[in-house]
Amino acid sequence: MKLMGRKQQGNETSITEFILLGFGNVPQLQIFLFLLFLVIYIVTMTGNILIFALVVADHQLHTPMYFFLGNLSCLETCYSSTILPRMLTSLLTGDRTISVRDCITQLYFFGSLLTTECSLLSVMAYDRYLAILKPLHYAVLLNDKFCLHLVAWSWISGFMSVAIIILMMSQLRFCGSNEVDHFFCDFSPIIKLSCSDTHMLEVTAFIHSSIFTLPPFLLTVASYVCIIPAILRIPSTTGRQKAFSTCSSHLIVVTIFYGTLVIVYLLSGSEALRDLHKVLSVVYGALTPLVNPLIYSLKNKEVKKALRTAVLRFFLFYKNTDISR
Repeated sequence: MKLMGRKQQGNETSITEFILLGFGNVPQLQIFLFLLFLVIYIVTMTGNILIFALVVADHQLHTPMYFFLGNLSCLETCYSSTILPRMLTSLLTGDRTISVRDCITQLYFFGSLLTTECSLLSVMAYDRYLAILKPLHYAVLLNDKFCLHLVAWSWISGFMSVAIIILMMSQLRFCGSNEVDHFFCDFSPIIKLSCSDTHMLEVTAFIHSSIFTLPPFLLTVASYVCIIPAILRIPSTTGRQKAFSTCSSHLIVVTIFYGTLVIVYLLSGSEALRDLHKVLSVVYGALTPLVNPLIYSLKNKEVKKALRTAVLRFFLFYKNTDISR
């Protein structure tokens, strides 16, 4: 194996490039994986951009719930673009190298967007809590200014908090092996390659998770602990179905996101389950942004109605343009 680096003091070589092993152990599947992830990326981008455009363009979707959904779709678009284009290039060209600087940059955007998504999902859970348990006060409590503050806090806290960890990582020195057994630059595989003391960095990362990841998760869980009994207490079957339909899409998304995320980071220290770790990383890194627009478009009546209206307007516009010619 050829190490990409420059000589430092003594005989140690400081690494300047990593090799992302990814799915390199199955070379016969590279073309298939490229086509698979290309389709996933195209569908993810199309679905999330479409939902964002519908939320902006359709006045019936100008409510707190869809304002948060539009932000989630914007986030998923950025999230996919942080991971998949680099992986697609690697699968197509076979070049799996990435500079240390680019790797840390990718980790910054990945970590920031992940942290932001945790906050946004908790905000969306709080939105459903108020809509179902305090419907008469919903419009007052979730006014435009407060919604904007919640979303701004989610984005700013995500990017600012992860910047501290990235600043500490940029001070690390890497030597020895430069092979990262992953398909993108994740925290645990990268710090394992450092020959610097990473204790303070790991403590900082733990504190970060305790402040910016765990509380949003607990707030989401607490919201549904209150929401589900409240729905079950509704006397009519129609009322229960209508109430549950307003939060079922979000509940499915939360379950998929946190379910895979928790399992992935529980397995992060297990060498025996590295392949399972990578497969589950694909789920929350590539498939979660894909299923979000599918779930919301298939299960949400307002989104489906807005989509039908937009398609109808497009065809009418195209038809009128064609006739005028």
